[in-house]
Amino acid sequence: MSKSSPDSGASARSTLRERNIPSAQQEVQAARPVTPYDGPGSAYKLAFTDTEFLLREELRPVRMQLELLKPELVQQEQGVQATVVIQGSARIPTPEDARERLALAQRGGDTAAVRRAEQAVAMSRYYEEARRLAAIVTERSRSLKTPLHVVTGGGPGIMEAGNRGAHEVGGPSIGLNIVLPHEQAPNPYITPELCFQFHYFALRKMHFVMRSVAVVCFPGGFGTLDELFETLTLMQTGKSRRRPVLLVGRAFWEKLIDLQHLVDTGMIGPDDVHLIQYAETAEEVWDRLNEHYGFETATPADAGAGAHEEDV
Repeated sequence: MSKSSPDSGASARSTLRERNIPSAQQEVQAARPVTPYDGPGSAYKLAFTDTEFLLREELRPVRMQLELLKPELVQQEQGVQATVVIQGSARIPTPEDARERLALAQRGGDTAAVRRAEQAVAMSRYYEEARRLAAIVTERSRSLKTPLHVVTGGGPGIMEAGNRGAHEVGGPSIGLNIVLPHEQAPNPYITPELCFQFHYFALRKMHFVMRSVAVVCFPGGFGTLDELFETLTLMQTGKSRRRPVLLVGRAFWEKLIDLQHLVDTGMIGPDDVHLIQYAETAEEVWDRLNEHYGFETATPADAGAGAHEEDV
């Protein structure tokens, strides 16, 4: 009786593991244009390669599902389990840009322009705080069992500062960009594999919440307020587990949001004011997170933020 060679056995085992049905990717690669059915208006394309079909009004539920799944699966593959969300205005400049604008305004002699430029210089300190916070979070969580990833909205201003701080210490960071009527490009500091683009605001906000172990809001406008109150509402109503929500710049936030007035008028409960905390510096934010999670008292083997729960 002849014995099979090792090679022939390996070949047989390989055959046993082959797919019975080709994958979608294999089908696409194998598909060949069939003239005259590859021209405009032809319905011959595979459904999942037909962009015109996928963009039909009736396919909105499918597009929403794809927009949920793509960032979810990519982050799983990249090992992202816990995030610190950094939110804030796209309009806050770097200190260098703010000083240049002020010098230009002073040379122009326009009093109103000088006043606006001076305000921009004062607000630019938040760019530096967001940048330093992202660096601190990235560096100090490297040894944790569950490292923390900075996530921003992916645009300029405070968002750029967050991605930049992580990038400058050699860490990855996430950008959740949104398609807007005016042109917006991702800032250059986002990790390319973790830079996403959204059509639906609701799904973008869902991804901000899903892996977050903390939300840090720097001064901002309507977008920042929308994201902040989305998180607070989910926690207040019990739809999401509670986590630290820190507002950086107490003077700015207390002038903007009168929480005590909401309590006094019965619009929120007295305990609801404890859903948020205030901080002034990057170090103070980290201290609050460390207090809450005990990062620096845990060993690398057992440290972790208990993240990636089904929050929504």
